[in-house]
Amino acid sequence: MTVNEKIVDRIGQYWLLARFDKPIGILILLWPAVWALWVASEGQPDLLVLLVICAGVVLMRAAGCIINDYADRDFDPHVERTKLRPIAAGKVAPKEALIVFAVFCLSAFALVLLLNTYTIMLSFGGVFLAATYPFMKRYTQLPQAYLGIAFGWAVPMSFAAQTNEIPAVAWVMYLAVVLWALVYDTMYAMVDKEDDLKIGVKSTAILFGDYDRQIMAVLQLIILGLLIAVGCMQNLSWIYYSVLTISSLFFIYQQKLIFYRDKADCFNAFLNSNWFGLTIFIGFILEYAI
Repeated sequence: MTVNEKIVDRIGQYWLLARFDKPIGILILLWPAVWALWVASEGQPDLLVLLVICAGVVLMRAAGCIINDYADRDFDPHVERTKLRPIAAGKVAPKEALIVFAVFCLSAFALVLLLNTYTIMLSFGGVFLAATYPFMKRYTQLPQAYLGIAFGWAVPMSFAAQTNEIPAVAWVMYLAVVLWALVYDTMYAMVDKEDDLKIGVKSTAILFGDYDRQIMAVLQLIILGLLIAVGCMQNLSWIYYSVLTISSLFFIYQQKLIFYRDKADCFNAFLNSNWFGLTIFIGFILEYAI
């Protein structure tokens, strides 16, 4: 293998390691960030803030995937869905993965330095959450909730970056995002439930047991209630609530998909969460544009 071929191979492995081939993770992390930015700016976000937040989402999602695979390097070879990931398959060494993780984190931090001090301070919390989440499935039955706490951190960061403060509405939106991530990542965990039980990995899909669909339905109703509260706190118009009503149909469809707990359908329900996030964003765009 020539030097150029080796470079191309490494880039390809890093691309897979960061899961750039599966952009769904970027999108479901991006939507809450831009929800928050649109509300904080009343539909007119600062261009620099918008670019930094979006780029930061891409970089930190990549970093999160890498540290997740590093943490799960002993588990992934035993799970059908993850056994071919670069570290699990022996294509990328664990120490090498940590170096790539550090590069992504430092790149994201360099971008954050373009923003205000408040946002810079909050970024340390974001890195901590991203780095520690993958290890939670060893110690808690609620790793999906911790993922929500990590993913939702983009909400207070977006408000801080745009307005240099975090108002009450930001925390209401943050809670909605935490619960939303808990729901869609439980759907994701339902795909691996059998493998997780065999290898001793904890998840809400296991914790909820036979009541998984009912618990998620209740959480989805709470999410919609929190998003209604966001609209009330911001005095939003019928436009936002109309779009929110439409977005609730995605929750109904997801419940239909997971009804028989078929693995493929559960995974499709997880993927469908992207459309919920996009629809809510469209609602905020229309609210402030019309």
